[in-house]
Amino acid sequence: MEIPNRYKINTSSFQHYWTKGAGVKLLKKLDHTPNLDDAKKLIPYLYAYDESADKLVKQLHQQVGFVKGQQLIKDYLIDHKSVLPPFKYALDSFFKQIDTSPSWLNWDLLEKGIGISQRSGLNGLIVLRDYCLMGGYESAAINKPLIYTGALKKGAVKRLADTVEFWVDIMQNQSLKKDQIGFLKIIETRMIHSYSRINILSKTDWKKDDWGIPLNQWDMLATNLGFSLVFMVGLQHMHFQILPEEITAVLHLWKYIGYLLGISLELLPDTEQEAIQALYYWTMTQKEGDADSKLLANALQQEPLAAYYPTSALGRKMMREIHLYYNYYLLGNYSCQLLGLNKPRFGAIAHLNILKNKIRNSKLMTDKHRHMMIKKGRSEQLEVKRIYLTYNKRENNKNS
Repeated sequence: MEIPNRYKINTSSFQHYWTKGAGVKLLKKLDHTPNLDDAKKLIPYLYAYDESADKLVKQLHQQVGFVKGQQLIKDYLIDHKSVLPPFKYALDSFFKQIDTSPSWLNWDLLEKGIGISQRSGLNGLIVLRDYCLMGGYESAAINKPLIYTGALKKGAVKRLADTVEFWVDIMQNQSLKKDQIGFLKIIETRMIHSYSRINILSKTDWKKDDWGIPLNQWDMLATNLGFSLVFMVGLQHMHFQILPEEITAVLHLWKYIGYLLGISLELLPDTEQEAIQALYYWTMTQKEGDADSKLLANALQQEPLAAYYPTSALGRKMMREIHLYYNYYLLGNYSCQLLGLNKPRFGAIAHLNILKNKIRNSKLMTDKHRHMMIKKGRSEQLEVKRIYLTYNKRENNKNS
């Protein structure tokens, strides 16, 4: 069995997470600490990838160009007869492999997961940015595709705007039905992954012996866990109330999203215990962050200064301090120092939001109050998306 150089027992960032950080509480939910010898069975997934999407990209995007290829997918999902052969045949073959109503899918549970994500409001977007995305930079390997596709040159502003737009769109009610925006966004993202992988392997000096395959199945699972399990851990640290059945709902939601993104079903967890074990196996067999990790972390740290909102320079500096405060609050000093993040000087005002959550969640939430919070949270998320699209993405695209 091939074992890439990236595979090693972690003795720094993630070990700290499981022994002194948020992982301690997670492990208590298991009846034992997972045996890392069992993680070896997952090594082949570092070389496994989304072959069906790669095949479509070669038959479609590489023939007509990436932008037109994405448009043809959009046209096909609206009316499959509108796309002419030979591209229609390629699209027919690809979508024939996707079961949009598999026997294991529970739409009510999935929609409940969307409702929880909406209810998280601004807290959810803070956790995604300052905990999930920033914390992901602690692994050198999973971020190498970003380096090889020139993400640093494109800037953190555009990358964050794209992530916010994607997440808010897929968290719309009923959005994962085949004719809705969330489904389209997921398929478009799947194509981006394949297009990037093909170009990295064909046009760069990517070393499989070091990193495995770019955007491989195991790293895709780790990203999925970041948006589901880790996301909920971050919300709970922000004193956001999540009930046990809601944890199952969010995991079910991301199981279907992961399936649509081309992740092997056997990797995707159904229960919190399965998710914790999966996260443990991946994190504890990762090389620690490197110089590229620090570059990516610094780019995200500086993103508020490079953004176009708030419109004043002072407002952008304050926004940077607030995000740094959340970085340290959610990730802890140890991780932030490994990533080379500056310490916040006056961002502690952000703690008022955490105190507000604590007070709010000390009370029993009625169904009526929960529905009100879902509506309020969704409104907050749509406003953040509007801000990114209005002030950031438009200006950043002019420079790309």
